[in-house]
Amino acid sequence: MSYPVRYYCPHCGAVFELDREGYLSDKSVTPYPLVGWEYTTPGGDYESADGIRLTCGKSDNDAARWTSDRSDADDVDDPAAESPCGRDLYLSFVRYVNGEEVTPEPEVETTEIAGSSGPRGTGGPGGPSGFSR
Repeated sequence: MSYPVRYYCPHCGAVFELDREGYLSDKSVTPYPLVGWEYTTPGGDYESADGIRLTCGKSDNDAARWTSDRSDADDVDDPAAESPCGRDLYLSFVRYVNGEEVTPEPEVETTEIAGSSGPRGTGGPGGPSGFSR
């Protein structure tokens, strides 16, 4: 049996409803996909997916219904943003491997720092002026 469950967009706070089976457990709703999770569309095959990828305010079918409500939760990125915002969001289910719940890893972002020669070939940043040993 399915039940309507309400969630909100982590970008703008727009509230939406999904009809969900009661046995599915939610992990999180995030503005980014969890590493290793496979996502389906609203109304897709939830049994073979680890979550649902949505676009705020859009639905190709009646599986996701966007309401006129807006959440005032503390973790909404931009409460003043236009709602619905049209950005992607990800509802992730609790996932198990070999009977153990999987802890999601954050997506790795790398930043390249200037090499040893520094940004202008100066040999790196200088120390405080007037400093002597």
